[in-house]
Amino acid sequence: MESTSKAVSKFSDVDEYGFKRNEQFDYKSYELFMSSYLKTLAKRRIKWERVLQENIDLTTITAKLKRYIRKGIPGPYRPNVWMKISGAYKLQQRSPGLYNSLLKETNHEKEISDSISIDLPRTFPDNIFFDSKKERLYNILVAYAHHNREVGYCQGLNYIAGLLLLVTDDEEKSFWLLKHMIENITPQYHTKNMANLLRDMAVFKELIIRRIPAVNKHIEKLGLPYAVIASKWFICIFAEVLPAETVFRLWDCVFSEGYKIIFRAALNMFLTHKTAILACDDIGALANFFRETLIHDDIVTNCHTFLQSMFNLRLKRNELEGLRKICVGRNNT
Repeated sequence: MESTSKAVSKFSDVDEYGFKRNEQFDYKSYELFMSSYLKTLAKRRIKWERVLQENIDLTTITAKLKRYIRKGIPGPYRPNVWMKISGAYKLQQRSPGLYNSLLKETNHEKEISDSISIDLPRTFPDNIFFDSKKERLYNILVAYAHHNREVGYCQGLNYIAGLLLLVTDDEEKSFWLLKHMIENITPQYHTKNMANLLRDMAVFKELIIRRIPAVNKHIEKLGLPYAVIASKWFICIFAEVLPAETVFRLWDCVFSEGYKIIFRAALNMFLTHKTAILACDDIGALANFFRETLIHDDIVTNCHTFLQSMFNLRLKRNELEGLRKICVGRNNT
């Protein structure tokens, strides 16, 4: 039975990217958010049209361009802008035939191909557009797995590549953007030993200890490991975690500013939900809060306000780099 909020909402139970909204979706809050956000999007598009007409070099991130990116890249412009600001376009230009040559290889490892095939039906089953894209997703993942033998294929890559394909609708661009994300943004997150993921989980825990010690004390008291809470956030760069529009707004910034955005977003999720986290009185309630409530609520759905609060955080790259040196080899998070 439809909820009252859905019955009176002008919004579909499917979002603009094809994802079905869950039963607890707050249509009333979303309608309030979108009443102002749609106007913001229209203004952003006009400004971005001017930027692109001026033929500005998007490979150089000026203060003005950084400000524009933080406020959101319009959907139709994302594929080409992401390619330029990330450096993926330059990589593609250096090896223009790489993707097609990888697809033409006949010695694809059966174990890798089978693993990808098993994961395809599990990738965004709640998206009404994705069935028609699964063959193309398979191509991207099998090409990348055989290009980067150290990573190969692991779960999580399907969600990142799947969202890239939804945005770009282009296999080759998705391949190059995936390559950039895995090798430059999250290197050694997806290898067998996941060395840098374990290190960055320890870094994230240290950030919580420094910024909101009461929350860390509460989490430790209840006994929920940080790896259980946040490893998927980092492995998937929030794909299959946060609402699609919020993920894409984050990725706008990830492609221009790098890995620090992942820490900013994760830290902001804790800070904006501090009271609710402290209100969880047992490990089951806490796990359920992180697994279900936090990732769907109006705080993260209102991507504009979420990013504004995220960029109000004081977080310097040298702090993260210093913590990374301290946390190398830790795996007790």
